[in-house]
Amino acid sequence: MDGVIIKSTGSWYSVRLRDGKEVKARLPGRFKLENKKISNPIAVGDKVELSAEGENFIIEIIVPRKNYIVRKSPKKKYFSHMIAANIDQAILIASHKRPRTSLGFIDRFLVTLEAFRIPGYLLINKSDLYSKNEQAALQGIMDLYESIGYQTMMTSFIEEVPHRLGDWLRAKTTLLSGHSGAGKSTLINLLQPNANQQIGEISDFADKGVHTTTFAEMFSLDIDTHVIDTPGIKELGLAEIKGEELSHYFPEIRALMGQCKFNDCLHIDEPSCAVQEAVESDKIALSRFESYLSMMQEGDNRR
Repeated sequence: MDGVIIKSTGSWYSVRLRDGKEVKARLPGRFKLENKKISNPIAVGDKVELSAEGENFIIEIIVPRKNYIVRKSPKKKYFSHMIAANIDQAILIASHKRPRTSLGFIDRFLVTLEAFRIPGYLLINKSDLYSKNEQAALQGIMDLYESIGYQTMMTSFIEEVPHRLGDWLRAKTTLLSGHSGAGKSTLINLLQPNANQQIGEISDFADKGVHTTTFAEMFSLDIDTHVIDTPGIKELGLAEIKGEELSHYFPEIRALMGQCKFNDCLHIDEPSCAVQEAVESDKIALSRFESYLSMMQEGDNRR
C-alpha cells in the first residue's frame, strides 16, 4: 500500500493513499538512526509504502526522492531540517511591513532553492498597505530579481487569487514559505476554503508575525495541483552548502565563473576579481553581493 505524506505532526504522519483516502502512520525508529544529521527523516511530499498495524499503519519504505529542500535546524545544532520533498517549485511570500521581509532573507531562500535545483518565485503580498513611494521602491526590488531570472509579483490576498498566481500553481506541487504573518495561510484559505487555516496576527514586538501553522501540510487543489503550507520561518539558516560552492547559487555571480584572475577566487578581497568589478560597475546589485558576503562569513555553520 503506497501513498504521499500530506502532514507531519511529530510522531504520526497523515498519508493520502492512491484512492484519496487519508490514514495515519508512524515511522519506525530505524529511520531516525539512519539519518543522524537530519532532525526529521521524512517530510511532507515524501512517497511511502505502508503496512497495516491495527487501525493504523507503519511506514516501511521511503521511496527515493526526486528532490528535497532543507534548512539548518532551528533547534538542533549541526543538524538539518527537511522542509519538504518531491516539489516542483517554491514561492516565497514576502511583505514590506507587518512583518517586513529583508533582502537578506529573500536571498537566503533563493540560494537554498538554487542549491537544490528547485525553481523559485517571489511574491510580495499586502500591496494595499503600501504608499505609492513604497510600491515604487518595491517595484525596483522586483525588477532586480526579474533581471536575475526570477518571476515576481506584487499583490494583496484580500478576496481572490490573482490569475497569474493560478497559472504559477497549475499542475505543480508548490512549497509556500515566508515569515509568519506574511500571508501563506490566507492564500491557502482562498485557494481551498475548507482548509480552515488559522490566520496569524502581527505582534507589536519588532513587527513580527505570530506562528499559526505548526506543522507542514499539503493541500490538493486539483488532481495534479498541490500546495504545501509550512510554518513561518523567523531566520533561515543555510544547510548542506559549502562556502566554495556558494557563488554557484547566485546566478549573476555564476555567470562570471572563469573570469577572475584566480581559479579558486572566493570574490571577497582577491585581486582582479570579476565579481567585485561587476559590483563596482553596478552590474551586480550591492545588496546581492552583501548577502553573498554575509553567507560566506557564516563559515562552517552552513554545513
